[in-house]
Amino acid sequence: MGTDKAGTANKTRPKILVGDKIVDEALEMLRREADVDINFGISQNDLLQVIDQYDALVVRSVPLVTEEILARGTKLKVVGRAGNGVDNIDVEAATRHGVVVVNTPDSNSISACEQTIALMLAGARNLPQANATLKGGGWGRNRFMGNELYGKTVGIVGLGRIGALVAARLKAFGMRVIAYDPYITADRFKRFGAERMETLNDLVRQADFITVHTPKTEETIGMIGDEQFRISAEQFQIAKKGLRVVNCARGGIIDEKALAEALRQGIVASASLDVFSKEPSTGNPLLEFENVVVTPHIGATTYEAQQRVGTDVATFVLAALRGEIVPNTVNLPRLMGEEIGGLRPYFALAECLGRLYYQMEKTPIERVELTYSGEIANKETGIITLAFLKGLLAPVLGNNVNLVNASWLAENRGIKIFEKQEAEEIGKGYVNLITACIAQDGQQISFAGTVAWDNSPHIVRISRYRMDVVPAPHMLFVDHIDQPGVIGPFASVLGKAGVNIAMMQVGRLTRGDKALMVMSVDSPADEATLEQLRRIDGILSVKVVSLSC
Repeated sequence: MGTDKAGTANKTRPKILVGDKIVDEALEMLRREADVDINFGISQNDLLQVIDQYDALVVRSVPLVTEEILARGTKLKVVGRAGNGVDNIDVEAATRHGVVVVNTPDSNSISACEQTIALMLAGARNLPQANATLKGGGWGRNRFMGNELYGKTVGIVGLGRIGALVAARLKAFGMRVIAYDPYITADRFKRFGAERMETLNDLVRQADFITVHTPKTEETIGMIGDEQFRISAEQFQIAKKGLRVVNCARGGIIDEKALAEALRQGIVASASLDVFSKEPSTGNPLLEFENVVVTPHIGATTYEAQQRVGTDVATFVLAALRGEIVPNTVNLPRLMGEEIGGLRPYFALAECLGRLYYQMEKTPIERVELTYSGEIANKETGIITLAFLKGLLAPVLGNNVNLVNASWLAENRGIKIFEKQEAEEIGKGYVNLITACIAQDGQQISFAGTVAWDNSPHIVRISRYRMDVVPAPHMLFVDHIDQPGVIGPFASVLGKAGVNIAMMQVGRLTRGDKALMVMSVDSPADEATLEQLRRIDGILSVKVVSLSC
């Protein structure tokens, strides 16, 4: 699509509806290649009535792009979200309807980084309190004794895109930078001048300042809380007295109740927060503390970030309309068509194999080698590798990883990726087999899987153990000693907790040696039950794994 040099349409120009505010420059970019209608704040009902006229829709947090909207949008090819999340877009429905979804997660990185440092300085130097006092007619500068950043230790939780920017800038302040991110390779720590901490508690023990830069996932919700602040009188305190805390990432990563108690007890000297577990955050108890500096989630609220958000979404939407694949595509409906429909079961299998690693191990990955054996070796394996990488990184990055950016994100984390095809017949009765060999710190772990006759994924090897496991949402992977009196008590504890076992398999190499038990259960076991299971004689570890493929 487009126009000739004289401006005459050589094909019908696409029509784009802009349903929320973006900068004028972005609108002009869209107008060069398309006819643009602007209706900021369009209602759901109005959108439903007109969506069938448009090839593309640009939104922010509103309107909602629902299944009904997508079904009515018979011409719709792309939805562009001017911002990071896609919570207001039914991505699964978009994929079913062949609609590309793009967003702009990188556009606000620098703004969020600078907001972090601004809040860190504001908390350390009591700037809001001093400002309020002076404007109120007071002076009393001795009340506002603060701390320098120079010479202090800053602990960065999460050394991804924004965390790395913060690390580089705080090095210039003369700070010692330490970081905790179990999913990042040693090379990245060196590149940004950060010392690697093996555990979160190691970081907390040494830090004068802590700043959080992780995605919000099941693993990271409440990851900094009672254990780190040690607010119980009978327990040793892990955090230094006088610790200063900053959160410009996502609300809920720092447990707000534990933080409030640590502030009351003087363990935390100040907290500087741009995000909260519930927003708007009116009535939050943290707002009552004089030594808590707060802003209303404005990390991305700069002219420059908004400029980038607008121009980036315009660039991506136009590229998608031209049929190009863009880096920030959230889904890939064009790759899900009938021409490769036969690969869908392999996508599910590869994603399941990828999801296994970080749920079983916490060590950063140096390289991944995927071997495709049997009939699958003759198919397009590149897209299957992307599905594996998506599954691999999803437990760490949540919804921020997709088929388009998975390879880039893996390489950005220092993970080298290799493929190998073996088209010859496979032994052991498998018509097709995908084997993932993952190397880290001189060690290797491997998983293998096959697609069964009914197109369902089966995991047939976990490390050294041969099995036949059907992935399920609630699973337990149990390392134990191969001896009597282990499996029975284990099942009994689950039964008393009301957790029903749907499937169980045991793999072993040598009688009386270590073995692996894999269970699918109908509901998750709570933490108290898991602790009971881990105390059973002969149990070495119990890992909770979710494989919703």
